Amino acid sequence: MAAVYTQPAAANYYSNPSQPSMKQRGYRICDQCGAVEQPSGSRFRLCGGCMTTQYCSQDCQKMHWASHKAICQHTSSAKSSVVGSGAVDEGLVKALRKFTSLHTTLLGWAGFQALQLKRMPSNVRQSALLVELSYRPSASDPNRRFSVKGTHIVPRSYVTDNDPLVADDIKRREDRCRRSGGIGTAVILIQCGEISQVMPVEVDAPNKISWDQRDDWADVLSHFVEAGRTDFAPISTTARGIVYG
Repeated sequence: MAAVYTQPAAANYYSNPSQPSMKQRGYRICDQCGAVEQPSGSRFRLCGGCMTTQYCSQDCQKMHWASHKAICQHTSSAKSSVVGSGAVDEGLVKALRKFTSLHTTLLGWAGFQALQLKRMPSNVRQSALLVELSYRPSASDPNRRFSVKGTHIVPRSYVTDNDPLVADDIKRREDRCRRSGGIGTAVILIQCGEISQVMPVEVDAPNKISWDQRDDWADVLSHFVEAGRTDFAPISTTARGIVYG
């Protein structure tokens, strides 16, 4: 039986999208210095190649390029590894990377809930969330060109065993996360047809995470993706009571 909740998963769950949402803030980590993006500070910049690595400044991005170059070029050229001889839709490749960037918080929250990391932190080392998408290139709103076709919990080896470069990048992030007191790196794989994007999320210790546990995460994920909303703010229970964010 599906869980019944007295409150929606986000403050704007029932709202109709009327205008483009602001880009999410506060969930990005500089891959060079480890700084965390804050709403009151300057926006972090995304690497234009892989669209998954973030930096707090141009200086950090330049300093990190020597070590980031291999995984960046590998991620950017992932379209060349598509099985079969059919032509690759370049628009889909770019749209999928943009989708992953815009829905960072939503996808990270869904992965946290799907893997039940609050109850079972060890799952972060064993499983991954696969989000399967459908693509609607003719949609007039670019934020509504994808819909969630299905979600699956898969062994993390499904990602790491098939791509050594990605596996090494995930391990690097995981080691950094654990040194700072986190439990490791959650792996989320976003896939549309034969094109995929790996999204690693460094996860704090459960006692530092105030997100409420939700068993309806798949429905909530589909709802926000279908609505084209990129401002998802999950429920958190804190000492101040229940807040969104």
